[in-house]
Order: sequence, then structure tokens, then C-alpha cells
Amino acid sequence: METKSARIETRLSTEQKALIERAAAYLGRSVSDFVLGNAEQAAKAVIEEHERIQLDRTQSRVLVDALLSPPSPNKELRAAAKEHRKKVTSR
Repeated sequence: METKSARIETRLSTEQKALIERAAAYLGRSVSDFVLGNAEQAAKAVIEEHERIQLDRTQSRVLVDALLSPPSPNKELRAAAKEHRKKVTSR
């Protein structure tokens, strides 16, 4: 188990604190455990929403077609690749 050493501090109203304490008590959890558990769930949901791409059927087909039969590179893409090779080295 990872040692917990990082901290987050926040200010809240008396009403907010009482509400959180009441909810934690209903679940038989400490306030810290309740806040951390719910903040972690919310953080994961936000990250998933922003990092996951959802496509409809038409968009999925367009993507798969592009991956399976990519168009030939045009002049601009060839120029960009050439410029990239000048600036970036691989090891």
C-alpha cells in the first residue's frame, strides 16, 4: 500500500462541512475518506470524459476506412514530413 503523504486543503462553509460530515456518517466513513473517495470518482469521470473519443456509426466507418485505406500523401504532407525529419532526431 502506498504511503499517503500529499495533502489538499480547502476552505468551506459551516453548512458545507456539516453536510459532508452527515453524509460520511450515514456511510460509516471518515470525512477524509468520504471526501477523497468522492473527489477521486469525480476526477476519474472528468478525465474519462475529456480523454475518450466516442464516435457514431458513420464516424467510425470514416475512421476505419481512413486507417485501412489511407490516402496518398499530398504535397503539404510530404513537406511537413521533410521539415519534421530536419527538426526531430530519433535514437
